[in-house]
Amino acid sequence: MTAFLDVALLVGAAVLLIAVAAVRWSTRLGVPSLLVYLALGVLLGSVFGLRFDNPGLTRLLGTCALVLIIAEGGLTARWSMLRPVLPLASLLATLGVAISVAAVAVAVHLMLGWDWRTAALIGAVLASTDAAAVFSTLRRLRLRPRPVATLEAESGINDAPVVLLVVLLSTPGELGPWWHELLIIAYELAAGAVIGVLVGMIGRALLRRAALPAAGLYPLAAVGLTVLAYAGGAVAHASGFLAVYAAGVVLGNGRLPHRQAILGFADGLAWLSQIGLFVLLGIQVSPSGLWPVLLPGVLIGGALLLVARPLSVLVCATPFGVSWRDQAFLSWAGLRGAVPIVLATIPAAQRLPGAEALFNIVFVLVVVFTMVQAGTLPQVARLLRVTAPGEATELRVETAPLERMHADLLQLEVPEGSGLAGVHLDELRLPVGASVTLVLRAGIGFVPDRDTRLRTGDSLLIVTTEAVRDEAERRLRAVSRRGRLASWFGEDGRESRD
Repeated sequence: MTAFLDVALLVGAAVLLIAVAAVRWSTRLGVPSLLVYLALGVLLGSVFGLRFDNPGLTRLLGTCALVLIIAEGGLTARWSMLRPVLPLASLLATLGVAISVAAVAVAVHLMLGWDWRTAALIGAVLASTDAAAVFSTLRRLRLRPRPVATLEAESGINDAPVVLLVVLLSTPGELGPWWHELLIIAYELAAGAVIGVLVGMIGRALLRRAALPAAGLYPLAAVGLTVLAYAGGAVAHASGFLAVYAAGVVLGNGRLPHRQAILGFADGLAWLSQIGLFVLLGIQVSPSGLWPVLLPGVLIGGALLLVARPLSVLVCATPFGVSWRDQAFLSWAGLRGAVPIVLATIPAAQRLPGAEALFNIVFVLVVVFTMVQAGTLPQVARLLRVTAPGEATELRVETAPLERMHADLLQLEVPEGSGLAGVHLDELRLPVGASVTLVLRAGIGFVPDRDTRLRTGDSLLIVTTEAVRDEAERRLRAVSRRGRLASWFGEDGRESRD
């Protein structure tokens, strides 16, 4: 037994270190890291003979990993960016999911001749955008805040209704009246949101007042609260995934002690969960079983990418006045990842006919279309002009003095063509509480003064209090667009929809 444990730890540590190193490699090549993790799993299963054929346990472990991934997404989501897009994201996660399921079901029934229930099941399995894929891909790009916030909020919310649909369609027997099932889904979503908000509010108050003996206990407590929200939602027959996301948002936007340590710990757990989950799912697959389903997977994926997703975005986003450029980007950036593969284990656990073929189809679809979508996302963003190279981004570093002052650390680059080039620091007119503390120019850093003139290629380090952070970002965005006379031109730096 001890020898087995030693070998298991050796293999596990080696896989983890290879996966960590692969993040840097995949980022340089523009390849999504999740594909590397899946390839590691397939390699372990097919070449080294490590097999794990237990759909029920895979579903259980996958659920645990998704809880931690979604919790990190909630903890790092800024309410100031989330609030304006929440109605659209919620509509995409509900009505958009229903439209996507229906469109894929019709396409599968007509193209492959599957019965309606099985066609609807694969549509439901594929309806959820993946939080891990969206977070890890979009946060590497400099994009306008609104579409990024919409995609992240949607991916955090839409897991809940999709899981309910997949479980419902995977359960043997006749379905109840549509209105009855709709009421159950509505209750589970509403109750999950309420439970998550309550757990987050109570947990935030407790963490503020607690005097824990060690700083490392605060990250444990914060993550434990998000897991508590999931468990509370599940016990109450509500949506645990929505509860954990809501609790994470409430906690992450509170003035918690050791906030940066909490976010760093959650980020590490999310990476570990992604690595473990994708490697585990890769082990489940036999390459010999993928070739027969390659054509059906590509056909279904094409219907999802070119018809179902654009249709759901068009119906949901048009009433909000979202421009066609943003709609096109939202359609292309609706990445799939681990969630559909995990959901595909639910029919397998129920021993439904054709469950293995469905799992293989979903696996092929996720690999092919994640490579296509994520690999071309930077080019698509530039083509649709939704990039924002002059957007300030938050630096997650352990800055205890800043934390005590309720301040944040931002980084801003001056790209080619930016109105920031040629502007003196005193012409930025940042609000009181925000200041440029360091300029990096040609690899040399220096402390600027009010007469320092910014140049193309400069990188700025900005300290700002939480109270004026949004105002400072708007001012920097305005100057980047229209230069020092931005206010005179009526440019307020707010997010543009065009």
